Amino acid sequence: MLHQNPVVSDVLATAVSGGVALTVLRSFEETAKRGVFDQKLNRKLVHVSFGLVFMLCWPLFSLARRLLLINCSSGHRGALLAALILGVNIIRMLLLGSGIWKDEATVKSMTRFGDRRELLEGPLFYVLTITFACAYYWRTSPIAIAAMCNLCAGDDIIGRRLGKHKIPYNRNKYLAGSIAMGCAGFLASLG
Repeated sequence: MLHQNPVVSDVLATAVSGGVALTVLRSFEETAKRGVFDQKLNRKLVHVSFGLVFMLCWPLFSLARRLLLINCSSGHRGALLAALILGVNIIRMLLLGSGIWKDEATVKSMTRFGDRRELLEGPLFYVLTITFACAYYWRTSPIAIAAMCNLCAGDDIIGRRLGKHKIPYNRNKYLAGSIAMGCAGFLASLG
């Protein structure tokens, strides 16, 4: 049970949320290391699951209030503590992407081609966007949830499998994938 002090309660919720997020990332690092999934599919699974799992932990910040009938988790404190979890991942990506820290399993689980510098592109922007949405719109606006759902569920697995027509301005992307991404992101943000 969470502590009755609202600050301690938020810190405990942060610890549990961080543990859950780290467990999800570590499990996909392990699948990448063992070659359980194709590297691209593994990356997409990380992409889809991380933000959604993180959002599922948000209610922990108000659980004590509901269970113990106390006033806890001021929106601002909860937002900053939750964003701290993502901030750790931003630092991790910067260290890995720049080559200061070596962790091939992480690089393999989050990149398309296994190049550590890829972490400084799409994956970094992904975590930065989720961090901003969390810190700024923390449970006060559907914008955060819609943005995060679009980032998470919007990763297309369909385009490479069913795509025949490429987008004229980006020959690496398929029209079917873009349509699937838009639909998945829209449906996820409704849920």
